[in-house]
Amino acid sequence: MFSLPNGVTAIRILAIPVILLLLFTTGRTFQIITAIVFLLVALTDMLDGYFARLQKRVTTLGKFLDPLADKLLIVTALIALITARGIPSWMVIAIVGREIAVTGLRGIAMSEGIVISSSMMGKYKTAFEMTSIFFLILGGSYLSIDFHLIGMVLLWIALALAVISGFDYFKKFLERIIV
Repeated sequence: MFSLPNGVTAIRILAIPVILLLLFTTGRTFQIITAIVFLLVALTDMLDGYFARLQKRVTTLGKFLDPLADKLLIVTALIALITARGIPSWMVIAIVGREIAVTGLRGIAMSEGIVISSSMMGKYKTAFEMTSIFFLILGGSYLSIDFHLIGMVLLWIALALAVISGFDYFKKFLERIIV
């Protein structure tokens, strides 16, 4: 239960209030600090899985906590960015709605003995979400580079991947129950 991989995952969850506090602190220095903290926390998503496989300690708790930590980090950051950086609320609602729908669907599938594993598209979606959040936290322009624009373009890609992969999860589920 208390392993290095689960500890790394717990760090991701415990860092959320720190990121929120920093996000709403004004000034370019805090924007950069917040973006770096978010990036480091987001990178722990790769570390926990790596350590679990390396130590051969893949646990049921870890299988539950890892995707939960990802969802909490992404959803919390996106909701906060509506106010902090003016991202469109409808985009956040669509992404969060997809997360809730897919999580519910996977729960229903599991209760029916059907395992719907994560797809590569879902992994790309998460990567685009985290990268877009990093750039949106930076906001504004640095060295004539518009980081808010880069973040919004990446968020549009994440949104498209969220919708497509969401439909794919439902398609996989329906194929398995109809057969």
